[in-house]
Amino acid sequence: MKPKSVFSACQFLWLLPVLTLALAGCSTSASKPDPMAPPRFVSNPGEANVPRLHVGDIVSISFSGLPTPLEPLNKPIKEDGTISMPDIGDVKAAGKTIGELEDTIHDLYVPKIYLHLNVTVTTSSDRVYYIRGEVRSPGRLIYAGPITVSKAITSAGDFTDFAKRSKVWLIRVNGDRFKLNVNRILEGKDPDPPVYPGDQIEVSRRIF
Repeated sequence: MKPKSVFSACQFLWLLPVLTLALAGCSTSASKPDPMAPPRFVSNPGEANVPRLHVGDIVSISFSGLPTPLEPLNKPIKEDGTISMPDIGDVKAAGKTIGELEDTIHDLYVPKIYLHLNVTVTTSSDRVYYIRGEVRSPGRLIYAGPITVSKAITSAGDFTDFAKRSKVWLIRVNGDRFKLNVNRILEGKDPDPPVYPGDQIEVSRRIF
């Protein structure tokens, strides 16, 4: 009986690394972003959502509550998602709501630079998404309501003759990236992911 128990223990030790890898794989797949889901910081997707800022927006920032008034600022959100502010440097703006950006700017100034300060942020930017690469009319498109990747590409004039339809990138405003095969989407073999304000679609070029 003793040799049998030793053999069982050895079997268990041999299987332990395999079980560990399997559990790690399950954990990784569970946390992997889903292209059909909204960006992870959006809790209630749809037209009623509080809009979030994205690259290309221009925000107007005004200050009050100071003995000496400060001039309002107009700042574009740069490609890295930040705006440049006096005294505090670059501030992350893309992906934030207007209220979140107001709080962030306030907390960077108070109390380190000012004891009291009120910050107001506004933007006149429309809710938009972006399409780049091999479509006939690339650029900034107005988000008028729920739309999918294939319909967004159609709205941009459809693919050019050089488009690689099997390699289309959907890039969420929070940085999640998904490689899509639009041929399979149009054939009904793959789901057609929704597009949200601030998202980017990039259509690759075929290599001959």
